[in-house]
Amino acid sequence: MFEVAPFVPFFVVAALALFLRGWPRALVMIALPLLGLANLWMLGEGQFGTWSVLDFQLQLFRADKLSLLFGYLFHIAALIAIIYSLHVRDTLQQVASLLYAGSALGVVFAGDLLTLFIFWELLALTSVFLIWARRSGPAYLAGLRYFILHILSGMLLLGGIIFYGQAQGSLEFGYIGLEQAGGWMIFLAFGIKCAFPFFHNWLTDAYPQATPTGTVFLSAFTTKVAVYALARGYPGTELLIYIGAVMACFPIFYAVIENDLRRVLAYSLINQLGYMVVGIGIGTALALNGTVSHAFAHVIYKGLLFMSMGAVLQMTGRINGSELGGLYKTMPKTTVLCIIGAASISAFPLFSGFVSKSMVMSAAIKNGYDWVWLVLLFAAAGVFHHAGIKIPYFAFFAHDSGLRAKEAPVNMLVAMSIAAALCLGVGIYPQALYSLLPHEIAYTPYDMSHVLTQLQLLFFSALAFVWLNLRRLYPPELPSVNLDVEWLYRRLLPDAARGFANGVFRLDQRLRNAALAAVGGVMAFVTSYHGPDGALARSWLTGSMVAGVVLLLGIYLAFGLVN
Repeated sequence: MFEVAPFVPFFVVAALALFLRGWPRALVMIALPLLGLANLWMLGEGQFGTWSVLDFQLQLFRADKLSLLFGYLFHIAALIAIIYSLHVRDTLQQVASLLYAGSALGVVFAGDLLTLFIFWELLALTSVFLIWARRSGPAYLAGLRYFILHILSGMLLLGGIIFYGQAQGSLEFGYIGLEQAGGWMIFLAFGIKCAFPFFHNWLTDAYPQATPTGTVFLSAFTTKVAVYALARGYPGTELLIYIGAVMACFPIFYAVIENDLRRVLAYSLINQLGYMVVGIGIGTALALNGTVSHAFAHVIYKGLLFMSMGAVLQMTGRINGSELGGLYKTMPKTTVLCIIGAASISAFPLFSGFVSKSMVMSAAIKNGYDWVWLVLLFAAAGVFHHAGIKIPYFAFFAHDSGLRAKEAPVNMLVAMSIAAALCLGVGIYPQALYSLLPHEIAYTPYDMSHVLTQLQLLFFSALAFVWLNLRRLYPPELPSVNLDVEWLYRRLLPDAARGFANGVFRLDQRLRNAALAAVGGVMAFVTSYHGPDGALARSWLTGSMVAGVVLLLGIYLAFGLVN
C-alpha cells in the first residue's frame, strides 16, 4: 500500500490552488478532506517515515487512537471550513488555510519532537496570514502581536527540545513531564498555544480581527493542537488542574461585558479549553476521554458559532452587540443554526456539549477534586450566560437595530448545517464518538441525576439572565474596547517605552546644550584674546615692543646664568 502522510495532500493542494481558479479550485478543495479522511482510515494505527539524524530517531508519522481521533476531527473541521469559505475569491486566504490545516495534521502525527517543532512553526507562520488577510490596520497589528507570541512559543519549544534531548538521549514525542528544565520549557511553549492565563490575549486579540472565514479555521486548529500536545506529553500533571480551573472561570467576566461578539466567542473558547486542560491534569482514562471528546465537540459547535457570527459580519458589516439585533426577521436560518451551536456549548441534553463536558466533571468528582467540580459547575453556568444566551440574543433578538440583511450565502448555510447536524448527532448518539476515544471505558451520560442537575443549572442560569435584564443590572452592550492582561503590552509597555524614550531625548538635549555652552565659552575666551578686538590683536607702540623684547632677553640671560 502506498503510504501518504496526512499533511502531504493539504500541502499539494495548496500549491495547486495558486494556479487554479473558480470551480476547479473549489472542487479540489472540497475533495481534499474527503480523500484525506479515506487515506487516514486506510493508514490506521502504525508508523512510517522513520530515519536517523545525529544518532536520533525521527518519525514523520506515528498514529494511535489519540492522534487518529484528532486527525479525523481536523479533516472534518477542514471540510466544514472549506465549504463555508467557497464564496471567497482570495488566493492568499485559501492557500494559507490549506497550509495551516496541513501543519496542524503534521503536529498531530509527529512521532518525534523535532518534526513536531517544524510543523509547530509552520502552524504559526501560515495562520497569521488569515489575520492579515483582512487587510486593515488593526488586523495587521493584531497579527503582528499574534506572530510574536507564537514565535516565542517556538523558541521555547526548540530550547526545551535541545535540553530534553540531551538529558534523555531521545527525541521521541511521548510523556515528557516536569522533572527537568527542558520539560518546563516545552510545557510553557504548549501553554502559550493553549492560551494559558497571562498568555491568552493573542487569541482574544487576533481571532476577532481575522476575516469571517479565517476565524473559523483559526478556532479549529491552533488551540486543539496544543491540547493534543499536552495530552500526549503531560497527562496527569496536577498543575494543569489548577491552570484549567482558572481558564474555565476568568473569561466569563470579560465575555459578559464584551461588545464584540466574536471576541465574546474568543473568551468562551478559553473557557472551554479550561475543561480540557483540567481533564489532562487529572490524567485518568475517564478524564482523558473527556478531554478528547470535548475537544471534538468543541471544534464543531464553536466553529458553528463562529460561522454564524461570521455570516452576520459578512452580511451586515457589523459585529458589535450594540449595533445588532432583530436579524431573526431576515436571517432566520442563520438564527436557528446559531441557537443549535449555543445549545451545544451550553451542554443542553441531546446536544454534543452535554455528552463531552460531563466526562471531565465526573472525573473531577470521582478523583476527589470537589472544589474543581464546583468551579467547573460555575463555569458551566457562566458559559450559558455569555455564549448560550448572549450571542443569539444580542445578535438576533435584542432591540431591533433596523438592519435588514439578506440570508447568508448557500455555502455558508450548508457548512453551518453540517456542523449543526454533527452537534445533534453526537448529542443523540454519543457512542459513535465514544468508540473512537483512546481508552476503553463504560460511560453513560444520560443518567437521571446528570440530566436533572444540568437542566436545573440551565434553568436557574436563564432565570438569572432574565432577572438581571429586567432589573437593568446586566452589563449593557457598550461601544467600547475592553483590555485585560494585554493592557500590559498594549498600554503599559508602550507608555513606559515612550516615557523612557522621552527621558533619553530630554537628557540628550540637555547634554547637547551643556556641550554647546562649554564650546561657546571656550570660543568666547579665545576670541577675547585672538579676535579682531582681542588683546593679542591690538597695535603695540615701538617702545613697548622694545621693552618687551628686553624683558624677555633679561629673563633668558638670568636662567642661563643660573644654569
